[in-house]
Amino acid sequence: MVTIAKNIVDTLEANGVERVYGIPGDSLNGFTNALRTSGIRWVHVRHEEAAAFAAAAEAATTGRITVCAGSCGPGNTHLINGLYDAHRSRVPVLAIAAHIPTSEIGTNYFQENHPTELFRECSVFVENVSSPSQMPRLLRIAMQTAIEKQGVAVLVIPGDVALTEATDETVTILRPTEPVVVPSPADLQRAADLLDRAGKVTILAGAGCADAHDEVIALADHLGAPIVHAMRGKEHLEYDNPFDVGMTGLLGFASGYRAIDACDALLMLGTDFPYPDFLPHEKTIIQIDIRGEQLGRRVPLDLGLVGNIRDTAPALRELLDHKDDRTHVNESIAHYKKTRERLNDLASPVKEGRDQHPQYVARAIDQIANEDAVFVPDVGSPVMWAARYLRMNGRRRLIGSFSHGSMANAVSQAIGIQAAHPGRQVIALAGDGGLTMMLGELITLVQNKLPVKIVVFDNSSLNFVELEMKAAGFVNWGTGLQNPDLARVAEAMGLRALRVDRSLEVAPALAEAFAHNGPALVNIITERQEVTIPPSVNAAQIKGFSLYAMRTVMSGRGDEIFDLARANLRQVF
Repeated sequence: MVTIAKNIVDTLEANGVERVYGIPGDSLNGFTNALRTSGIRWVHVRHEEAAAFAAAAEAATTGRITVCAGSCGPGNTHLINGLYDAHRSRVPVLAIAAHIPTSEIGTNYFQENHPTELFRECSVFVENVSSPSQMPRLLRIAMQTAIEKQGVAVLVIPGDVALTEATDETVTILRPTEPVVVPSPADLQRAADLLDRAGKVTILAGAGCADAHDEVIALADHLGAPIVHAMRGKEHLEYDNPFDVGMTGLLGFASGYRAIDACDALLMLGTDFPYPDFLPHEKTIIQIDIRGEQLGRRVPLDLGLVGNIRDTAPALRELLDHKDDRTHVNESIAHYKKTRERLNDLASPVKEGRDQHPQYVARAIDQIANEDAVFVPDVGSPVMWAARYLRMNGRRRLIGSFSHGSMANAVSQAIGIQAAHPGRQVIALAGDGGLTMMLGELITLVQNKLPVKIVVFDNSSLNFVELEMKAAGFVNWGTGLQNPDLARVAEAMGLRALRVDRSLEVAPALAEAFAHNGPALVNIITERQEVTIPPSVNAAQIKGFSLYAMRTVMSGRGDEIFDLARANLRQVF
């Protein structure tokens, strides 16, 4: 007998799905039993949140639809955070959400909730299968929607329905479309006219430029424009780019901010950059995006165009006058080189007995990692160090929770990336808070024989939160972490684990861990008081730091001010 569950698995396998991430449960029995006799690998995690993160990260690195599964009730709710991340990162994920028995829906049954309502906000499609007659049509619609809208589709299936005999055993293979989307000739001409009239043009480019590296650089050359990249645009545009001037925003640095501040016109390409305070408000702004609903979301526009960057950039370039004056781009590049030198100077070893500068650790990771490594930083200060010190080259990847901004993403996402790319080096840059939040996933790495390399920035605090408190004038409170020796914990779980307390040990420990044939963790004790200075410090932040200092001294914790000054003195002089 071919059950609904068996037909689902047959369809997934026919469409190239190789893995399903999840945790078994009685309401999932029909589905997991069908997987048991298939060619699809069941990747057993320790928390459904990790399953969703892993599926999302696999989709981000392969471009193909991936699958996670959760049992009814809590199993579903645990999926939600990872699915939010997948949804906001716009990657195709299918979630199989098991439900309570059909006869019990609406009775306040054990573990009952309403999955279609729960997943509504974090999906492009969610529907409940209440009858076998709806299948496999609903599965086909769910997968097609996830693929074409690049988002999360959720299929809610009561356990009893999954075990029912299929009335239709059709298996459909779905093929992604590859549309060419360009603005109308009139709109392109309007953009060209605005850019021709502008003296100094700067480009701000994001993840929408993923397959348009050469096209964007050719456009920048024609415009004499520096290219500022958003965080999700870093891996796609930083390399082989003579016009790159780094980032702006909370994670950025001075050169990216200056290139935008100094321009007459800003051309936004494939980016939904979320920080309007770092965007100009009295200059010409043109935005091009494949999703029209994103146009003008952050700041008012002079012109918004719908188009994919790969096809639109060359079409626009053909209409533009060539800008012979290279003053703006040359000054921006010169400023970037100085900024880059300053950042590299901060990545220095420390004197014996002091905790490591995190910049030094991040730069060492960059220098020792493979040329095709995949980096996965935790949200918080590890993202800052990744943004500033990991170099992209066209082969390396940088994956993270850059839109949803969830803690504990690094190891969970690394699970999916390593499972999909078994021969590739995958490095998780973990914060101590993020690692310990989902500590059980270290066991997932061991159980599934996934050789992920984890570098822990152990500063015994929720470090980025503390920085935000300082900037707002609050005394740091409630952010300290009493950590065990995380290397010994990891070793007890079966990983190769090393602890680093001295600068001389950083590079050898990383090299040893990266060469290990299996999962490995390096726990590096880093400076808690390191300040990550944004590219533009406003008056409110200056006032906030002053208030923080005064309030900290008055609360009897003046030693923290001394530690802060000692740790960051090299950033002042």
